[in-house]
Amino acid sequence: MIPPGKTIGVLGGGQLGRMLAQAAKRLGYRMHVYEPAARCPAGAVADKEVNAPYEDLAALKAFAKECDVVTYEFENVPAAPLQAIEKVTQLLPHWRVLETAQNRSREKRWLRDQQLPHARFAEVAAGGDLAAGIRTVGVPCVVKTADFGYDGKGQLKVMTAADVPAALRRFAGQPVVIEQFIDFACEVSAVVARGSDGAVSVFPVTENIHKNHILDFSIVPARVAPAVTAAAEKLARHVAEKVDLVGVMGVELFVTRTGEVLVNELAPRTHNSGHWTIDACATSQFEQQVRAICGLPLGPVTLLSPVVMVNILGDAWKNGEPNWARLTAHPDVRLHLYGKAEARPGRKMGHFTVTARTAEEALSLARSYQAELEG
Repeated sequence: MIPPGKTIGVLGGGQLGRMLAQAAKRLGYRMHVYEPAARCPAGAVADKEVNAPYEDLAALKAFAKECDVVTYEFENVPAAPLQAIEKVTQLLPHWRVLETAQNRSREKRWLRDQQLPHARFAEVAAGGDLAAGIRTVGVPCVVKTADFGYDGKGQLKVMTAADVPAALRRFAGQPVVIEQFIDFACEVSAVVARGSDGAVSVFPVTENIHKNHILDFSIVPARVAPAVTAAAEKLARHVAEKVDLVGVMGVELFVTRTGEVLVNELAPRTHNSGHWTIDACATSQFEQQVRAICGLPLGPVTLLSPVVMVNILGDAWKNGEPNWARLTAHPDVRLHLYGKAEARPGRKMGHFTVTARTAEEALSLARSYQAELEG
């Protein structure tokens, strides 16, 4: 066990690192942040911020030596340099978990090897025959870059044969994964935690609504059949155990119109759809990550109230500073801003949660409050 008072290091300085640092410091831990860009959101609340490239092995090792355990807050940290950390201190989740999840080809192959339900897919190497890959999967499909994709970046829907030439031009020479297009009923996610002792805990399943490929609303409890909830929880547990997770992972899932639950993507860190846990769960996903990587018992994941989380994007600043006073005047709202210096369209600047008697009521209120803020 790594007791309070020791130092946790986090790779990445975004909002997930910021909220992780806030949870860690509340429990009495010190927090060091390693981030290439200076004055990052996580660094503003950490005890120490180190700015250097992830590939700078000397800086990375020096950072690791000051930490009793190191984790990461997003999956685009290069996995290769992280192998140097495990010779200096603990890295959790293990770099192999990151290596699997940060590349769509490796991730899909892993899902197939574990016989987990997923969309049909094909891989095309750099310079390979993309048209043949599309024919293998069939139209409609989605073409995705193998590396560094998130929030809809690096992907293109191919809904008819007429869309194929655009895909060939856009992804020429790139390694890609081609996935069967799933006409899903809804998207859900399950944030799962696993401790070093093998204990597993799954947060209440969340229903997610996206806009322009970016998460817009997260609704808890998810408005799905009990069988779907049970299947999602079972899949999340299975993934955590099979990948040998120590930490927290977001498991994104499709629910088909026939009620089948398919694993879409894995994120080996706290997840955007789990931010509601700060305000409406007995233990937040961020505290749970601290508990898992430090060897503390996992906390209870009891839902305290139906809740909806709303992402606040940079678009909310299009008419000037949003009306924070009006939003925070609602007694059922909790506002979380990430301390980012510049608001840009599509950039996640913060979120707010709305609690109510039912999920439907919380969603109705959340939509009206979002309209007020963006109006």
